[in-house]
Formats: sequence, C-alpha cells, structure tokens
Amino acid sequence: MPLNSLLTSKAPVDNSAIHVISLVSIGAHPTSGRPRRAEQDARAVELGLQLAGDNLHVLHAGNVEEPALRAYLGMGLDELHVLEQPEGADALPVLAEYLREANVQVVLTGSQAETGEGSGLLPFLLAEKLGWPLVVGLAQVESLANGVAHVLQALPRGQRRRLKVRLPFLATVDNAAPKSRQSAYGPSQRGLLAAEQVEVVVDELLAASSLQPAKPRPKRLKVIKGKSGADRMKAATAKASGGGGQVLKGVSAQAGAEAILKLLIEEGVVR
Repeated sequence: MPLNSLLTSKAPVDNSAIHVISLVSIGAHPTSGRPRRAEQDARAVELGLQLAGDNLHVLHAGNVEEPALRAYLGMGLDELHVLEQPEGADALPVLAEYLREANVQVVLTGSQAETGEGSGLLPFLLAEKLGWPLVVGLAQVESLANGVAHVLQALPRGQRRRLKVRLPFLATVDNAAPKSRQSAYGPSQRGLLAAEQVEVVVDELLAASSLQPAKPRPKRLKVIKGKSGADRMKAATAKASGGGGQVLKGVSAQAGAEAILKLLIEEGVVR
C-alpha cells in the first residue's frame, strides 16, 4: 500500500552485524562521455555506507587499472575489490559465484549501467541465478533483523511503499535513493584496489552485437475517434493546449501554500 505521509525509520541497524556489498561499474559523463563513477552505482555505495559503515564491501568486475574506480574510493572507502576480467567478458557468472560464497545479506546496485550494453538486466539475471528476491527502486532500508528486512520502495510521484523481504536479497537503486557524497582526491589515492583473478567467460551475445547510442523513443499518438477522416486529421494535427496547469503570481505565501497542498491532496501524495 502506498505511503503518502512522512515516514520515520525504525530502530537503528547494527552496522557490525550485517554484510552489505555494493556493485559498481564504470560510468560515462553525459556530455563528454569521459569515464567517471556511475551516478546510480555511487548512490548504491552511499546507501551501503549508511547501512554498514566501514564494513561495506564494494565490488567491481572489470579492469583494475581503470582510473574512474578511484572515484568510489574517494567516498571514504579503504578498499575496493575487483574481479579482474577483460572488456567483453560476461560479468554475470563471476559475480554470481562470488556472491554465493560471500555470505552476504544485502547486495545493492544501480538500476542501469551507463556504459556497455546498459540494458539494466544484470540485477534481474543475477537475482534469478542466485534465487534471491529482488527489490526495484530501493529508497531506504528501515531495519534488518531475524532474517527479514523492512525496506521502502520508491513509487511514481514521490510515493513510497513499505516491503518486507527475506534475507539475503538484491536491490537496485535509482535517483530516489540518498544522493551520493562527493569524492575526495586524498582518500581516492590512498584507497586500495584489490584485484582477484577469476575465470573469464566471453559474453557471446555482446561479441555478436553492435552498440550504438540510445535514442529517445517516439511518443505514441493519441487514438483519435471521429466520424470522418477529416475530423480525425483535424484532431491529430491540432495544437495541444495545457489543461490543468495554474500559474500563481503575486499571491501571498498562505495562498500559495494552500494551492500546493490542494494539488498534493488531489495527486494522492498527501492525505
């Protein structure tokens, strides 16, 4: 059931008693395309730090020499573990094997990579391979106790839904999760990139495919019902006009607050 009121956390989580892993990847700047930390993966690290503190385990499958990985260390991490494999290798088998043996309770990751295939399927395939429950759009972990987690899932229009999930589980985070802290240069250079040799599995599907930048999907035309072809053409080509908008200008603070509250009630955000 959506929660439309302000929510407060339950009893604080014992950081020393839980094992949390955040999976990270290499991101790309939206304008220049230069390698950087992935925004949603950085939020997964931030949420992991809030849950486990210094006990957070951060994991990457790829090239240990990638300089962008140090941006995650700059968030205050002492160490980042890397399952070393070349570009074009399939990360799914090695991640699944590592997590299966790690005795982990919570695995956090971004909802979609900024480089590579960027399909957003890895968390789903990983959860299926491990047989774990998957929470999409995780906003907050309220408590972890007795093999069960109480979490908040982000829904459209700012709404939240409380879920009860058995441990271990995997969760994806997006922009509804806490904003990641800045990366400091000093800690990023002092942190350790610990590489681990793993079996390399070639991603045959990626090798046989060609990548290209994603394009915005075309908007679907509204179904027009008319008696004649001329009526349907007129309705389809008519200029859209705004309907429910309201511009508040030159009103008092009280009137503006009342209008905003009325809109939130109508949208179901506040009761």
